[in-house]
Amino acid sequence: MNIVYFIIQHTMFFMIPLMIVALGGLFSEKSGVVNIALEGKMIMGAFTGVLFISTFQETFSIPLLLLLGLLIALATGVVVSVFHAYAAINLRANQIISGVAINMFAAAFAVYASKLLTGTQNLHFPNNWFRIESVPLLGSIPVIGPLFFQNTFVTTYLGFVILAVSAFVLYKTKFGLRLRACGEHPQAADSVGVSVVKMRYAGVLISGALAGLGGLVWAIPITGIFSGSVSGYGFLALAVLIFGGWRPGKILFAAFFFGIMQVISRSYIAIPFLFALPISPVVYRILPFVATLIVLAFTSKNTMAPKAVGQPYDKGVR
Repeated sequence: MNIVYFIIQHTMFFMIPLMIVALGGLFSEKSGVVNIALEGKMIMGAFTGVLFISTFQETFSIPLLLLLGLLIALATGVVVSVFHAYAAINLRANQIISGVAINMFAAAFAVYASKLLTGTQNLHFPNNWFRIESVPLLGSIPVIGPLFFQNTFVTTYLGFVILAVSAFVLYKTKFGLRLRACGEHPQAADSVGVSVVKMRYAGVLISGALAGLGGLVWAIPITGIFSGSVSGYGFLALAVLIFGGWRPGKILFAAFFFGIMQVISRSYIAIPFLFALPISPVVYRILPFVATLIVLAFTSKNTMAPKAVGQPYDKGVR
């Protein structure tokens, strides 16, 4: 059972940031704007959040330090998203090119700014401060306690809260209905008084907020060092979004699948039956990305993306 506990606990570390960022992509694409820039927004959110935590770790209490770090990462994602939204919505630029430009800028900016401000590319921060040995009462429940309420991080539970809120907002509120209408048939939404521009801006900005937040959520449990990269998690989150069929519930299971692939890739040495297999470490390292290609090859034809996603809105077209 110890191996099972280990695998599930570490799967949560990897799946939660994937799920949060994929949900961010969901809001953007449900509004009709492709968000290839999830990787860049993750990098920027992780950079500003980690920079704040490492700079002020002796100034604030641990709960306040984490809260402020998450808010700064979230705000950074929103700021970066403004540029993507303006290019995609106001200028009607190619949304793929806009997203790629942000990805390229973010990776270079994070390294440059880190060296400029701290003198080094690597930002260290005490991620063990945010680790929970055992949740009171819940951690002592047989089986369930060791699986979900021991050796975990606060950010794990934040991810499930975001999942529940996202599902509720998208499918149980007027805002969610209008947002989805703008991604399916913006002309029809406009004809009944819905501002397509405002709704698409809202979708892209929410997407940026969750991507920036997801960047710091990725950095906290997985590493105590940020070096200007999120290891391709933004692109994996896009795969989770597609594999999940643009549905919050399915995104949860898709993120869990890719989380297990990441555990096998990074922690196979700690899993005896995997370590004993005569397989090269290189195979384990590339496993998540090979799994991504295989899964998308078999499932992408059956997924239903919003009909108007990627199409600049022209009010004169009917």
